[in-house]
Amino acid sequence: MALEVPLQMMNRLRESELRFARITEELGQPIIINDRKKFSELSKEHAGLQPLVDFYKDFNKNYEAYKGALELLRTEKDAEIVSMAKSEISELEPILQKQMDDLQFMLLPKDPRDEKNAVLEVRAGVGGDEAGLFCADLYRAYVRFAESKGWKVEPLGIAENSAGGFKEISASIIGDSVFSQLKYESGVHRVQRVPKTEAQGRVHTSTVTVAILPEVEDIEFEINPADLKIDTFRAGGAGGQHVNKTDSAVRITHMPTGEVVACQAERSQHKNKDKAMKLLRTRLYEKMREDQMSKAAADRKSQVGGGFRNERIRTYNFPQGRVSDHRIGMTTYNITDVMAGHFEGFINALDHHYQTLLLKGEDPSTVKISDED
Repeated sequence: MALEVPLQMMNRLRESELRFARITEELGQPIIINDRKKFSELSKEHAGLQPLVDFYKDFNKNYEAYKGALELLRTEKDAEIVSMAKSEISELEPILQKQMDDLQFMLLPKDPRDEKNAVLEVRAGVGGDEAGLFCADLYRAYVRFAESKGWKVEPLGIAENSAGGFKEISASIIGDSVFSQLKYESGVHRVQRVPKTEAQGRVHTSTVTVAILPEVEDIEFEINPADLKIDTFRAGGAGGQHVNKTDSAVRITHMPTGEVVACQAERSQHKNKDKAMKLLRTRLYEKMREDQMSKAAADRKSQVGGGFRNERIRTYNFPQGRVSDHRIGMTTYNITDVMAGHFEGFINALDHHYQTLLLKGEDPSTVKISDED
């Protein structure tokens, strides 16, 4: 039976190709070139369509060759030509099927937040000092991952604990498509290892919660200055003697919601205020978006859970050298590499998993977490 391309998919591919050609033409027009905002928007859309259009051209070339071979098989009587046509059909069918599967993924609706920068928030959960130490370790792993991508990491707020770890830490991560690659890291991360303070060598279980939020700009979400209470205080922790001499740290309270953010990463009070506002705007926008979605799975608290040991998306078992993602049942035994910032394997597998769910028409937020350790 001959391979057939779904008509709906073919129509969407042709529409994408026409749209790409139209944008290419518009980008050469002086009126668009002189409109920086419009030019930027069209350039971004053009870049987003380019891989699909290129892939479609390659697919179309193979599909035309396939249809030509089928026609030869139908009309030719020469045994040698018929044999060649059969061989070409046999060779092209698996290639075309794979390309069709890939095109289905490429045609899935894009998350409009994928291109955004992100705010990373890591908090110690259950486990006392050990949770704080792993909070610091996991944060550093994300920083290494970001650096390997050429992204810029700007710390926003840090609260240290007495053991040298973090109660919580947040940072802005700036680069190409940051949110799209980090968004599946949100949730409870569980660590199983022997703490440095454990004299008898017993393995302890602790948790850390991670939230990845798409960064929001001023133009997307405005905050009424009258709703804010802004306090300054002397920064503590790392930074030398200077930070303890001036009230450079800033705490902002959004009174209608009770949301509180603080930043002491910079020596300048002005810079700390700007960063705190960026964090506050991102949090408030995300809350508003979740309320609009009105789904429990989209609620920010359920995103990261309560930090309990049995609420986890991933486990880092140091004695076994194992990292397991419980959403997709994926396990690797290269924990050293993962803690050095090599998250690509998990990120790619999670993206494929959730794209497959969308392709089936299933809601990714209802995914079942595996009970395995």
